[in-house]
Amino acid sequence: MNILVLGSGGREHTFAYKIAQSSLCEKLFVAPGNAGTANIATNVAISVTDFTAIKELVLKEKIEMVVVGPEDPLVQGITDFFAGDNDLKSISVIGPSKEGARLEGSKEYAKEFLIRHNIPTAAYQSFTANTVNEGKQFLETLKAPYVLKADGLAAGKGVLILQDIQEAKTELENMLTNKKFGAASEKVVIEEFLDGIELSVFVLTDGKNYVTLPTAKDYKRIGEGDTGLNTGGMGAISPVPFADKAFMSKIEEQIIKPTVEGLATENIDYKGFIFIGLIKVGDDPKVIEYNVRMGDPETEAVLPRVKTDLVSLFKHVSDQTLNQVEIEIDPRSATTVMAVSGGYPEAYEKGKEITGIDQISDSIVFQAGTKLEEDKVVTNGGRVIAVTSFDDDFREALKKSYHNIQKLHFDKIYYRKDLGFDL
Repeated sequence: MNILVLGSGGREHTFAYKIAQSSLCEKLFVAPGNAGTANIATNVAISVTDFTAIKELVLKEKIEMVVVGPEDPLVQGITDFFAGDNDLKSISVIGPSKEGARLEGSKEYAKEFLIRHNIPTAAYQSFTANTVNEGKQFLETLKAPYVLKADGLAAGKGVLILQDIQEAKTELENMLTNKKFGAASEKVVIEEFLDGIELSVFVLTDGKNYVTLPTAKDYKRIGEGDTGLNTGGMGAISPVPFADKAFMSKIEEQIIKPTVEGLATENIDYKGFIFIGLIKVGDDPKVIEYNVRMGDPETEAVLPRVKTDLVSLFKHVSDQTLNQVEIEIDPRSATTVMAVSGGYPEAYEKGKEITGIDQISDSIVFQAGTKLEEDKVVTNGGRVIAVTSFDDDFREALKKSYHNIQKLHFDKIYYRKDLGFDL
């Protein structure tokens, strides 16, 4: 079949890499794609939220399956757009409905869903510009550090964790009245801080059944030792060493099952990925957040470990027959290190020539913020290239990733050298 992947990052390059290996895939398109996807698929210069142009492409190229990478088109309702169009409704879309996507599109909606289904999470309240003073009073009832989350989508950067109560009050005002994160922070969720170690769990569901994909831990802060500003992610390790059988069974019983059952009982159409951001507090898991797609850069560490044909899994999602699948996972560890543009996550320059990609061996290169200019690969984003390596032990896999990332060169290249320090 002909397949379209929507997106342009490392996650989408990883999807394309796995889909291209499937005998079920005839032609593969990526919109808009990057310099890496151009090697294995046909890139099409279309925005992921231009539904009309996507429809034209799908009909012209006889595409039978659309895999949605990023959250924006899901939150804007691309799945409903296909389902409600007579020309498109027979096409499989891997991604939840607009209602399902609210789990990521609204932090408040996600919190209410968690509470309704008795899924363990932090205590919280939400506030708007009209209730900013009540928000400041609620902060007084909490212990430091203080967690402030923009309710809407803020590209992974809308969460502040602050030690000082005065700073927390000032930032609450900045978010609500000065629109620090634009429309995303018209409402702010204030949460109790949970002290523990984080991990991400990925689930693929057809709306009734599900398969659990490998766990991963990503590193969000720009600086070593988890310091500095939040980014979209500086690297990932899969599996998470502390997520043993007993802990995973708690996650399944207390979080995954009630999440999938909750979606079904609320008649929310959900065929796609659920990314559950968790924290291990003592011996118990609690949900920090839901995302309604695969994470980035966790995808670059998780999907290469999935040995089962990805397109076949997606067909089972469309047919609601995931209960018929035994998913096969590579037992080895995978580690991903992300090379970013100097200055990221703040201002950075694009268009820097990248060399050394062809020198890398014994690792997989996933391109993210890259594009082709004539015959050169140049930087085109903050997070530029992910290098993923396998080994029986994550420390050895990391050594390979670091050895290979040193072969990459572009002006002001930066990557964290301490991934896995907390494991």
